[in-house]
Amino acid sequence: MKNQELAKIFYEIANFLAMDNVPFKPYAYERAALTIETLENDIEEIYQKGGKKALEELSGVGKNIAAHISEYLDTGKIRYYNDLKRKTPVNFQELSSVEGLGPRRVKILYQKLNVKNLKDLEKAAKAHKVASLFGFGEKTEKNILEGVKFLKRSKGRFLLNEILPKTKEVYEKLKKIRGVERVDYCGSLRRMKETIGDVDFLVIARHPSLVMDSFVSMPGVIKIWGKGATKASVRMREGFDMDIRVVPKRSYGAALQYFTGAKEHNIATRLIAMGKGLKLSEYGLFRGPKMIAGESEEDVYRALGMPWIPPEMREDRGEVEAALKNKLPEIVGFSDIKGDLHVHSDWDGGTNSIKEIAEAAIEMGYEYVGIADHTKFLRIEHGLNEKQLERRNKEIDKLNTRLRQGYGGQAKFKILKGCEANILKDGSIDIKDEALEKLDYVIAGIHSNFKMPRDKMTARLIRAMKNPNVDIISHPTGRILKKRDEYQIDLDKVLRAAKETGTILEANASPERLDLNDQNIKRAKEFQVKIAVNTDAHHKNQLKLIELGIAQARRGWAEKKDVINCYPLQKMLTFLK
Repeated sequence: MKNQELAKIFYEIANFLAMDNVPFKPYAYERAALTIETLENDIEEIYQKGGKKALEELSGVGKNIAAHISEYLDTGKIRYYNDLKRKTPVNFQELSSVEGLGPRRVKILYQKLNVKNLKDLEKAAKAHKVASLFGFGEKTEKNILEGVKFLKRSKGRFLLNEILPKTKEVYEKLKKIRGVERVDYCGSLRRMKETIGDVDFLVIARHPSLVMDSFVSMPGVIKIWGKGATKASVRMREGFDMDIRVVPKRSYGAALQYFTGAKEHNIATRLIAMGKGLKLSEYGLFRGPKMIAGESEEDVYRALGMPWIPPEMREDRGEVEAALKNKLPEIVGFSDIKGDLHVHSDWDGGTNSIKEIAEAAIEMGYEYVGIADHTKFLRIEHGLNEKQLERRNKEIDKLNTRLRQGYGGQAKFKILKGCEANILKDGSIDIKDEALEKLDYVIAGIHSNFKMPRDKMTARLIRAMKNPNVDIISHPTGRILKKRDEYQIDLDKVLRAAKETGTILEANASPERLDLNDQNIKRAKEFQVKIAVNTDAHHKNQLKLIELGIAQARRGWAEKKDVINCYPLQKMLTFLK
């Protein structure tokens, strides 16, 4: 699929235009990029079936952008994009990954210090050449060096949404190969870790050589690391490796168990086997030379005296001990969510109208959706002031009236009036309490001043939670994967305050955040603090990212009872302040 490639190009075009202070156009390209990035269909298929006209029907795609898309799909390049890159030859993807470096700062660094990439940036900052630039200073230079160091730590890891689309595409192709009986991906991707190094496939097939030939010739393969009779390894265009192996049906469950679990989980299960006089390997579970289990994972775990353990839990965080005592929690399922409480509409710079968002939520089988537009502090996100929030609320009321009429007077689906308010430096909220009181619920989050000392940041969050109108804290630790570390807080203090005030913590499903992370979700559960799994969607198609948040909740052992938006509407509302 060319969707991700085109989205990246349009995001870069937006950045190049923002560098030159071009009005309006950067937003247009960002909007088009978001639409293409979240498309469920292959944009190449859309173009082949309907030409430029079909492209122009996509949200945010006008004639010019449609022409760029068709040029790329026809020729593999966009002349306009290449001209912009020639004019300012910087690696925008690298440089903008450093926290605090937006388009204008990247341009200054290029013009003044000839910084083109991360290596140039680190060299300039270490030589203390950045601090003297107008608008930078010593603090910014220090932050840049910390940012570069952070990026080096996360190098070679990919976000789930960077790796899942290509994996699913390859998975579907493998299933269609003649003689293939079963395909699974395993490893950290099957465990749905927040970042992934590479992808591993397991296959049962009657013709292994046909699978090997097909795998190494898949679209997007740029290098073949190795190819044997039953194993192959390749590098994909996106930068990550994919490995595949064909295994006998009788050993498939044992191989799937072996290649899925974290190393520590596998050591724990092998020790259980040894304690029973057995030997567990990727080939099966053996008593002496006799294989006693291996065809299915369930058989393997059962023979070890345990129920099947969900892949997301296989990290050796107590799941083996719980399974041996038959005390594994029944973790939240992918179809348990009743509604999403953190969705941005076109009122605050999102792509879709409230009506379009509601229609998408109904299509997903939800009972409710919460519109949580930004409030006024975030001007860059078109945050709403009190009067704008009131006008938006009236629109929601009208839509709910129409929905009730459409359902014969019954409230089968409801749009909830929310907001994502900003927690200011002192812990106060950026919008008046009188405006917040009129909402169904309030989300509040930190969007500035991330470098505060631990005690002050903790106090800031706790003060916000004590506000009687604040129901949910969004992305509570503030991290952005592969870009920004968590800000410093005393999590136990925050969790105690959340419990005392009845504040819910968000498990944000945005792939760049996944915040709370899995371990913090487990910690919240131990404190009996409720969580809300939300997408933070800025486009209706991003509602489907909920699966990433649910996966992290599963990794954190969360059950339906722990997640407020697994509840029907009225029961969910009782958990709000």
